[in-house]
Amino acid sequence: MGWFGKKKQQHTEGADIPASAPVESGTMGAGLSPGDTLSREGENDAAPEMYAPEDAPKGFFQQLKRGLSKTRDVLTTDIDALFRGRKKPGADLLEEIEELLITSDMGVQTTLDLMARISKKSRGITSAEELKTALKTEIRALMASPPEVIHPVRKPHVIMVVGVNGVGKTTTIGKLAARFAGEGKGVLIGAADTFRAAAVEQLSIWAERAGVEIVRHRDNADPAAVAFDSVEAAMARGKDIVIIDTAGRLHTKVNLMEELKKIKRAIAKKIPDAPHETYLVIDATTGQNAVSQAKLFNESMGITGLILTKLDGTAKGGVVVGICHSLEIPLAYIGVGEGVDDLQKFDPEQFSEALFS
Repeated sequence: MGWFGKKKQQHTEGADIPASAPVESGTMGAGLSPGDTLSREGENDAAPEMYAPEDAPKGFFQQLKRGLSKTRDVLTTDIDALFRGRKKPGADLLEEIEELLITSDMGVQTTLDLMARISKKSRGITSAEELKTALKTEIRALMASPPEVIHPVRKPHVIMVVGVNGVGKTTTIGKLAARFAGEGKGVLIGAADTFRAAAVEQLSIWAERAGVEIVRHRDNADPAAVAFDSVEAAMARGKDIVIIDTAGRLHTKVNLMEELKKIKRAIAKKIPDAPHETYLVIDATTGQNAVSQAKLFNESMGITGLILTKLDGTAKGGVVVGICHSLEIPLAYIGVGEGVDDLQKFDPEQFSEALFS
């Protein structure tokens, strides 16, 4: 019986140790109420070729390593410590590794699947480095990206960004705009989070920094009207991309998801198949609660990609593995710092390498 199995048994017998991490109250529970804040879990023994950091832009890889330093320190230091005085990983060591992975917030099912893979290889593992190599290989396999869907080129390409307050949504939109502008694309931002006064001001500052245009209305204006006008302006001005910000909490009794659906309908009035992408921004520091948010938003909005922020501020970077393994939603970008260049396209191979390098 693994570590999680023992803890679950203790819980059943009346112990105070929870079988899994609880969902934080006030961020996301089993359902949504009006006005609530809404603050992918086969064996393959053939190891793929090692990912060479030099295959990626060196600066990005170093940024990723720095951003994952807290998680990497926990994983590598503890694995090294667990191996001291042991010749090979027995059942006790594997249970301790299981505990370590769960506390790094990979999630229970993802951890159990990963340990099942590692257990099959345990006889050939005799050192901490061999174990880390095996973990790296299997984590990479669990995070394998689904085949990329090639969408017909639209102009403008409409991206709707959703997420709860406090996850870094406004900053992420600014970084996305700067990234696209740096690629030579014409970008326009639609400030449809009209319920939070600071949101429009922050977006305006980001738009100025990135050298892109912004459409904004007065405070408390109809978000759907802002989105409609933003797409209309982008079409009239020949923009390549329009990014629509949205509220994470409403200050009225209107259900958030219904308001977001209204925005989608408004966008579709100008471009029938828009928005072409709907990104959900989630905060890595919330751990497994991020997975719950993604599932609930996806049920209502049809999320096409995830953006995970604040990886540099947590020792629970294992949540990336859990998200990739348990959700059938691509992880598009990860945020590993405060700088404009710290929002990176997600690369499973690069991530798993940085996690143990």
